[in-house]
Amino acid sequence: DSNPGSPDEEEEMPKDEEEEEDGETFADMMKHGLTELDVGILKFISEHKGFSGILKERYSDFVVHEINREGKTVQLDDLSIPPEEEPAADDLDVLTEEQKKELGELQLFKNKEGDVSIEVVDDTKEKRTQIHKAIKTQFPGLETKTEERDTHKFIVAYHAAGKKALAAPRKHSWPKNRGAFCHFVLYKENKDTMDSINVLSKFLRLRPNVFSYMGTKDKRAITVQEIAVLRITAERLSHLNKCLNNFKLGNFCYKNHPLKLGELQGNHFTVVLRNISGSQEQVEQALKSLKETGFINYYGMQRFGTTAVPTYQVGKAILRNDWSEVVDLILKPRPGAEKGYLVRCREEWAKSQDPEAALKKLPVKRCVEGQLLRGLCMYGKKNVITAFGLIPRNNRLMYIHSYQSVVWNTMVSRRIEAFGLNAVEGDLVLKGGTAHMLSAEEAKGLSIHDIVMPLPGYDVIYPSHHVGKGYREMLTADGLDIDTMRHKVKDYSLAGAYRRVVIRPSDVSWSVIQYDDPRVSLVHTDVEKLEDKPGPVFNTEGKYRALRMEFSLPPSTYATMAIREVLKMDTSIKNQTQLNTTWFN
Repeated sequence: DSNPGSPDEEEEMPKDEEEEEDGETFADMMKHGLTELDVGILKFISEHKGFSGILKERYSDFVVHEINREGKTVQLDDLSIPPEEEPAADDLDVLTEEQKKELGELQLFKNKEGDVSIEVVDDTKEKRTQIHKAIKTQFPGLETKTEERDTHKFIVAYHAAGKKALAAPRKHSWPKNRGAFCHFVLYKENKDTMDSINVLSKFLRLRPNVFSYMGTKDKRAITVQEIAVLRITAERLSHLNKCLNNFKLGNFCYKNHPLKLGELQGNHFTVVLRNISGSQEQVEQALKSLKETGFINYYGMQRFGTTAVPTYQVGKAILRNDWSEVVDLILKPRPGAEKGYLVRCREEWAKSQDPEAALKKLPVKRCVEGQLLRGLCMYGKKNVITAFGLIPRNNRLMYIHSYQSVVWNTMVSRRIEAFGLNAVEGDLVLKGGTAHMLSAEEAKGLSIHDIVMPLPGYDVIYPSHHVGKGYREMLTADGLDIDTMRHKVKDYSLAGAYRRVVIRPSDVSWSVIQYDDPRVSLVHTDVEKLEDKPGPVFNTEGKYRALRMEFSLPPSTYATMAIREVLKMDTSIKNQTQLNTTWFN
């Protein structure tokens, strides 16, 4: 398959069905999930007494806006298309009303394998060009070609995403004065960034790698972020607003550069914790502490996967170079609810160890399991490293980063346990990007806010106190040698990095609101504002109380960990699910 971005034949166009987990199977699935203790998240640094509240009871309770390089919060507030440089000729009159109606239906996927044929009566090159142009400007998403049938010429319009369109669509010429990248704001609900890019690339028939972005965002949330795509017009992109449910695209503009991971300044969060038990005083204390002291900068639960096989176990096996274990962990049957076809695929693999037979059970080949099986079909079970390479690089690296994260979390818990919020001799601080080890004297003038801890790798130093030795012990126990973090596959070599132990969020604000209807949204979203829908109304007498808080965080820090510090409660889905079920029943 020369084009990994092309949808597999059996894969239907996504009907954009939302696989909203219904309460029960979701709760069942989570019985096997991880808790915070499993991934080294053990300590709190605030003094207040914790209280309970429900996180992400509805995905609209968690809203994320990216903060771009310039420090501006990215918002979706304009769906218009930037004006073309040259005025388009008014070609409206070349199409009849009937033809427009048919083209409109074709454009909206009413019949995506169909086509619309328009006979060219007075056949001149100009006339044909006019019709081609009129169809394309008025019906973005359609392609055209000229066909001759019994000496009559027809212009045939077909949907650019139908199967017949695979006969290479004509490359549109790109104006010289226009930036090669169309940047747009993507508003999405309850989908993660990679999934969203897959859906967009499928509808536009592109490889996912023509899209670039600055950071991946949560799935179970409403998120607003900037995306760039190479040589696709704002018009084609805005057409997707008609066909996709959980997305809105807008704020289009053309620029000369793509986006790079990590270029953002951070994210701004609006979070609603429902049904809180804390008194006004507890809430005040908790949020003052968040504002002044901050929270331990743990890697949050979403870093480790939601299924019974945590991503860090796969990462550990990769680092140990134990490839049969890698395959086994990804493909073997696992407890917990999964989509039926995945369960069948795993059973087949367990029974026959035959990659082709197992692959046949998957209607969707884009998942990690599908990509790995396809690799095993292509390269054989002896060449697992090559087969594993068919999984997109970001996903492969996610496994080993997840292992580094567990080590970091565990060691930071030990560091806080041992020395609290004081800086001590042997701790590390960053000076112009390089780590420097503190002397007893230097430590006196500093606090935990200055301290970093390393992610294990070949290019970092470790604290000289006993917590530093803990790294070596933990890796040894996992069958790894901390002195050989260079892997024979270059991609899997870990240089390591430094991460701040404690983060203080900025722009912290909060209010306790009361409401009567648990189904009602308590946040005014960008799309609601665009559609002039009124914001939520709170009543002072409501029977439920919720805490609405806002704060901004630097990149690769986890809002869930800030919330955990406020509630002092386990944020794992496993625990949250139990809470949810208890208060609904």
